Amino acid sequence: MLKEYLAFAETVAREAGDLTLEYFLTDAARPEFKADDTPVTVADRRAEELVRRRIGETYPGHEIVGEEFGATGGGAEHRWIIDPIDGTKSFTHGVPLYGVLIALEIAGRVEVGCAHFPALGETVSAASGCGAWWNGKPARVSDVGELDRAVCAHIDTASFARNGKGEKWERLQRAVYYNAGWCDAYGYLLVATGRAEIMLDPVMAVWDCGPFPPIFREAGGYFGDWSGNEGRIDGGEALATNAALREEVVALLKG
Repeated sequence: MLKEYLAFAETVAREAGDLTLEYFLTDAARPEFKADDTPVTVADRRAEELVRRRIGETYPGHEIVGEEFGATGGGAEHRWIIDPIDGTKSFTHGVPLYGVLIALEIAGRVEVGCAHFPALGETVSAASGCGAWWNGKPARVSDVGELDRAVCAHIDTASFARNGKGEKWERLQRAVYYNAGWCDAYGYLLVATGRAEIMLDPVMAVWDCGPFPPIFREAGGYFGDWSGNEGRIDGGEALATNAALREEVVALLKG
């Protein structure tokens, strides 16, 4: 059954991604700003509406939670988690690093995840026990074992200090070989496919990271909070690393 759910998530993510491309690099991508000062566009709303409609048609008994329209069908064992455009700031600035994120949580554990980047034509996805896949090829984290040779991806550097984690971020960025910014969800894809070793966010909602627990389990890496709690999507922060650096990175962030 997980393979069926995975195929569904991949199909719907690509369909939603195609919709976003109708707006990308056009005047229609101009944002409005929500109460928390984060941007939203008509593409965010239309893409989430599409994904919700497809889930409702195919799995009417399942719960859905999404960034733009909240939760429906509470109490179901199966919960779909949607971010129609992760990286709306990238999207509105014409930067192609935004993604459509879809995940399925079953009985409290995320078992299926898909992260699709329509402007780049890249997709990474996984289901428990079914492997992790990057555009149809196996996805695997890197084997870099030295922190001073590691690439660390991240978002807005000021967000670490704003969320009380500036000192920890400073320690990590000084320890690694190279810091690569403007990543959002794309940074997690880079780690899952072995092109970076670390990605972290100081603040994170469930829809921002829903797909990543199964992707990293199947790709041989770590996804969880900064304290080493693997698979956690509700901890308010997120960290992904390859297996070789996991303990060292967690210790550095704890210290």
